[in-house]
Formats: sequence, C-alpha cells, structure tokens
Amino acid sequence: MKITKQTFGEVGHEPVYAYTLENDRGMRLTCLNLGCTVTEILAPDRDGNLENVVLGFDRVEDYLRRKTYFGAIIGRIAGRIRGAEFALDGKTYTLPANEGNNHLHGGIRGFHERIWEAKPVEEKDAVGVEFTYLSKDGEEGYPGNLQVRAVYWLTNENRWIQKITAKTDKKTIVNLTNHSYFNLSGNGKDLILDHELTLKSDRFLELDEELLPTGKKLEVEGTPFDFRKGRKIFDGTVSRHPQNLLAGNGYDHPFLLSENLNQEIVLRHRESGRKLTVETNQPCVVVYTGNALGEDFAIQGGVPSRKYLGICLETQGLPDAVHHSDFPPVVLEPDGRYEALTTYTFSTE
Repeated sequence: MKITKQTFGEVGHEPVYAYTLENDRGMRLTCLNLGCTVTEILAPDRDGNLENVVLGFDRVEDYLRRKTYFGAIIGRIAGRIRGAEFALDGKTYTLPANEGNNHLHGGIRGFHERIWEAKPVEEKDAVGVEFTYLSKDGEEGYPGNLQVRAVYWLTNENRWIQKITAKTDKKTIVNLTNHSYFNLSGNGKDLILDHELTLKSDRFLELDEELLPTGKKLEVEGTPFDFRKGRKIFDGTVSRHPQNLLAGNGYDHPFLLSENLNQEIVLRHRESGRKLTVETNQPCVVVYTGNALGEDFAIQGGVPSRKYLGICLETQGLPDAVHHSDFPPVVLEPDGRYEALTTYTFSTE
C-alpha cells in the first residue's frame, strides 16, 4: 500500500495538492486538500480493468468555476436552508442566499472551496489522508468556531472509509456530506440510466418547488421511489410522478434510513460487473441523479458533461432540519461531538 503527493494547482497563493492512496490490489483513490475533494477512484470491473468511477475535473479552475460540487465535502450544512436563515436559542442567523431565496451547500464559499490541512496516515491494512479545517465563528453566517476533521481511508478490501468529526466552542448547526458523483460504467463511458439501485428505505421526504422538504414523509410503496428490491435509475427519469418531474425528471430526494451501520445502499452496473455498497450511521441518503448537470463543459479526459452522467449518494442528516421540529436535530453543543461514518465498498459480480 502506498501514498503519493503531487501538486495539482493553487487557489490564490495557496497550493492545492493531490494525494493518491493505492492498495495492494491496485485500486486507487485520489483526493485534494481543496474541499477534501475526491477526484478519482480507480476500481476494477469483472475482468480486472481499472477505470475511474467518479466524476471530476483535470484542473483546479474547473472545481472553482463549476458549481457541481464534484467529490467534495459539503458544509457546514448540506442541502438547502429555507429563506437563508435559522433560529437558535431565540437568535436569528442570516446566511448568504446563494440559490434563489435559499442557502445551499454551506454558502458562497462552503467547505468545498476551502483549503484544508492535510497529512498522510497509515495503518496495517489501510492508507489514508487526515484533513482538518477550522471554520471560524461567523464564516458564511454560522455561529461558533467549528473544528472539523475528515479522514479518508482506503483498505485492501477495496473499501473507502470516510469518517468526519467536528467540535464547536459555541452552539451551532452541522450536517456534512460527501458530494461524489458515481458512474460505475468507468471513465464516464455511459450515463447512469441503466445503473440499478437497491435501497432499504420505506419512506422519502416530499419536496416543494424549491426542492425543500415540505415536512411530509411519503411511503415508497407503489411509486418509482421504491428501491427496496432494486430499480434502474431510468425509471425515475421517464416517470410522470410529480416528485420526479419536480426534480427535473429524476431524483434529488432524501430517503430515510435506519442508523445501524448495516444499512445497505447498493449500486450496480451489470455490464461492467461493478458493484458499490454504501453503509452509514446517518439517518438519510439524498439520491441525486445529476438532473441539472450542464452540457457546456467537459470533465476529466475531455468527456462531455451531460445530464444523468453521475449519481450522488449523499449520506447525511435530513435537509432543512432547522425548520422541522420532527426531523432529527442538527444542533451541535460545545460539549458535544459530531460524527458521521460512511463506507463505500467496491466489488464485482
């Protein structure tokens, strides 16, 4: 197993480094100290061919210019906050409204555009990178100095382990996720329409026209949102279900999970034989099928970006929880500790 470090570019006058983790089976994961961004995961197909199974860019400039959030950690709050404000202990905090009237993915310069401290780490059967970042009191409107630590491990079982922890010196809100777009066809050869998703979830959150939760939890039974026995992504893109139409002919929805770390989310690409199994301690996963991906730019290797080129499986707390008292709270106290653990296991069948 090994770790290599290369210069990827710079932001302002700060260097951006690419860290490549490689296990004994040849699988590789490359990530940046810019936003903890995963730029590449080389995973084998059933014939052993290694290809990239996430979307990314070849240049730093594209990560900053395109608001795709490819591969990055999103924070302090993933998703949207209605009206770009929230109340805590009777005080209202105003945030940047960077999507219409609402606050999206941590603001104008969220965690995805910040340079993190990074250091390589090793264990017996894993190599990794430990990222740390201090989000200062008032950054993007949020209260409290928030110290965040994210560790990415790559194991010899072809498993990417992502552990994110945070502590604060003042009551605040935290809900972090990773925004990787997966495409198991390899190197963006095909769209994700024939990817099959299996999701052990009985309910999902209804969204309104601004893609914010209404507060209603809808049953998946009898709808294109029922992934319990496996379903192709294509079904949601041709569906006339109001929720699929509202999301731009696809999915951009939070599915409720049980917090037991055995919650299997499985993505399959039958042609290549690649299989991705995701397990998490988070209460939901936002399934986003790239419905808004633009067609006016290219990703790595000059591949044209297109709608449905990738699928995000964003494990996190429920979106806009600050405005829904029955959602699990995303409040972090000074004596508390935020901890999110998600594993991504790549295999073939």
